[in-house]
Amino acid sequence: MAADNILIIRHGALGDLVQSTGPFRAIREHHPGTRITLLTTPPFAIFMRGCPWIDDVWQDHRPQWFQVPDLLHLRRRLREGGFQRVYDLQTSSRSSHYRRAFSRGNRPDWSGVAPGASHPHANADRDLMHTLDRQAEQLAMAGIAEVPEPDLSWVTSDVSRFELLQSYALVVPGGSAHRPAKRWPADYYLEICRRLLAAEIQPVLIGGRDEVILNRVLAEQCPGVRDLADQTSIEDLAVLARGAKLAVGNDTGPMHVAAVSGCPSIVLFSDQSDPDLCAPRGANVTTLQAPDLAALSVDRVWQAMKTS
Repeated sequence: MAADNILIIRHGALGDLVQSTGPFRAIREHHPGTRITLLTTPPFAIFMRGCPWIDDVWQDHRPQWFQVPDLLHLRRRLREGGFQRVYDLQTSSRSSHYRRAFSRGNRPDWSGVAPGASHPHANADRDLMHTLDRQAEQLAMAGIAEVPEPDLSWVTSDVSRFELLQSYALVVPGGSAHRPAKRWPADYYLEICRRLLAAEIQPVLIGGRDEVILNRVLAEQCPGVRDLADQTSIEDLAVLARGAKLAVGNDTGPMHVAAVSGCPSIVLFSDQSDPDLCAPRGANVTTLQAPDLAALSVDRVWQAMKTS
C-alpha cells in the first residue's frame, strides 16, 4: 500500500505498550519505506526511540481542555505531520477526538473507533476481547492480515552494574498505587523470597518509586534479597528478564515486560482485573487468580514457580 507518512497512537500504560509491539511490527511490514511516527506519553518516549519499527516518537502530554496553547500546539503538529493514515491503537475517547484536529478536507485514513473513521474496528464486543485479539482484529479490518506476537528482542542494556548472582528470579510485589487490591500480600512475597534463597536462587525485587519503601522492608527482613526498586529502566527490565530463572508478581507492567522477554512468568490476579482481557500470553506464562489475593496461598504460587 502506498503511503508516505503513518501515525500510530499508543499512550500506555507499560503493559499496554509492550503488547502493542507486535502491531507496531505488523504496521511497519505493511507500509515498507514509509515514515512511521508514534504518539505516546512521556514515560515511554525514550524507550520507544529504540524500537526498530518506529522512525520518530512524539510525546503527548495529554493537555486538558483548559490548556488552550498546548491543545493548539498538538493540533498544529498533527496537521503539519503529513500523515496519510493513522492507526489509533489507544482507541480512547481522547485519541478518537484527535481525528477532529485535522481539517475536514485533509483528514487521513483512520483505523480505530473514532466517528467517521475510514477503517473502523466495527465490532460491538471489542471491549470483551483480549488486548492482543482486539488489536489484531482492528488491523485486519484495516487490511493488515498478519500480526506477530509482542516482541522485545530488540531491547539492549548493560545490566552488569547490578552484579547479580548467576541464578536469580525477578520478584514484583508492587503495582498500581491506587489499586491496592491488585497486590498479593507483602508477607506472602517475603515467604517466597525465603524459599527462593533456600533453593539457592537470588530474589531480585523490582519496582518503581512507589515501591521503594515496600521493597526496602522486604529486603531488610530477608537478607540475601537484592532490592532494585527505582533503579531499573524498561530496557534493564527486559534484559534482566532474559537472564532470570523466572519472574513472579502482580498484574503490573514489569510482568508484561518479563513475559514478552521470554522469562517464565507467574502473574497474580485478583478480581480487580481480568486475565482473559489483559494477561500476558505465552508458553512460559502462568496466571493465578483469586477474588481476594489474600486467599491465594504461598504454597500454590510456589508450586506454580517450581513447575514453570
